[in-house]
Amino acid sequence: MASFMHVAVSILLVSILTSAQRGDYSPSQAACNPNDGFGIYCPTTCGVADYLQRYKPAIDRDLEKMEQDLEDIANLTRGAEDKVVYLRDTETQAQKQAPDSYIKKSTSMLDDILRFEKSILAQEDQIYQLQSILQANEKRITDLKQMSLQLDQMCKEPCKDTVEIQSVTGKDCQDIANKGGKVSGLYYVKPARATEAFLVYCEIDSFGRGWTVLQRRRDGSVDFNKNWVQYKEGFGYLSPDDKTEFWLGNEKIHLLSVQSSVPYILRIEMVDWDGNKKYADYATFKLGPEVDAYRLTYAYYFGGDAGDAFDGYDFGDDPSDKYYTSHNGMQFSTPDKDNDKFHENCALEEGSGWWMNRCHAAHLNGKYYQGGKYTEKDSQNGYDNGIIWATWHSRWYSLKETTMKIIPINRIGVDGQHSGAKQFGGLGDI
Repeated sequence: MASFMHVAVSILLVSILTSAQRGDYSPSQAACNPNDGFGIYCPTTCGVADYLQRYKPAIDRDLEKMEQDLEDIANLTRGAEDKVVYLRDTETQAQKQAPDSYIKKSTSMLDDILRFEKSILAQEDQIYQLQSILQANEKRITDLKQMSLQLDQMCKEPCKDTVEIQSVTGKDCQDIANKGGKVSGLYYVKPARATEAFLVYCEIDSFGRGWTVLQRRRDGSVDFNKNWVQYKEGFGYLSPDDKTEFWLGNEKIHLLSVQSSVPYILRIEMVDWDGNKKYADYATFKLGPEVDAYRLTYAYYFGGDAGDAFDGYDFGDDPSDKYYTSHNGMQFSTPDKDNDKFHENCALEEGSGWWMNRCHAAHLNGKYYQGGKYTEKDSQNGYDNGIIWATWHSRWYSLKETTMKIIPINRIGVDGQHSGAKQFGGLGDI
């Protein structure tokens, strides 16, 4: 810009100087040289030359200042242009970056919203569960209040034992029947050698015969896999309606069986899963004391239609099967007390207590199998561990119900049926 103005001024001066037609100016002279047009143009030309001569330094300084100002302006303009470019680039970059930043922020906000919604849903579910629990507890509280009112009402009435125990007592159930006991139910008996009375279930018929029940299997409700002490003391439940399972206890059976000079008949009654009933009787039944491991003895098979499984059974496995599966004279074994003739523990392998040999042909304390039939795969160790009476059903058939009970022999006829005391009048009642 400054160079352009400097050139323009120079051209103007040259034009003025060269356009003079009547006079010339020489820088080396102090005045104009006259020519034909001196009177017309020379004063003007000379005046201009003189003016330039006098004012040229100031003009030069002004031009230099103007050039400097123009250069400063140009520098400032370039700085402004650089700033404009920078701002334009920055704005463009910001415009490019702004959507990403907004998207990230929006995504983050959406994530937070989703997280809060999930938290709210979880809390609402917890509230619903707590409300359900509260409602259930309120119902329980209401039920408990009703039960409490019922109990309060019942407690206002005189207490009455729901288990009815008959008042007549005796040495056994036949003794109770002889003393006037007429209904079957729970009675206290005290054998001759017993230190205290204990509870038994008595079956008393219309002819005055009283059976003392030693064992009941009804429905498999009681587990007969018990130890020595439990079989000694007895387990299960005695009930007035005779609907429960139990083992009276070896010590009690021992005291009952050895107390009288009149021998006992052991009757075993059985029911299969088709409802068929059979029985077997054994005369002069006794159980030895604990020191002899409650050894089972009887004089002979008295009769019945179930067969004599206590005498053993030939299963066809070994020529000595019948001998090794007989029970007369065998001691009692439990899973924790092995008294059998086998090299292993029969009671442990079969999960119950019994008068084991090697091992058995009869086993009324075996495992209860619903439906009767079972296989080696069903049993614990592959052995026939069901409720077995081999002379009636096979060893892989478990009976539905069994009963073991005793009565003095003078109350049984020689044909195995019930009879009066006249048949054995010489023996009399205990």
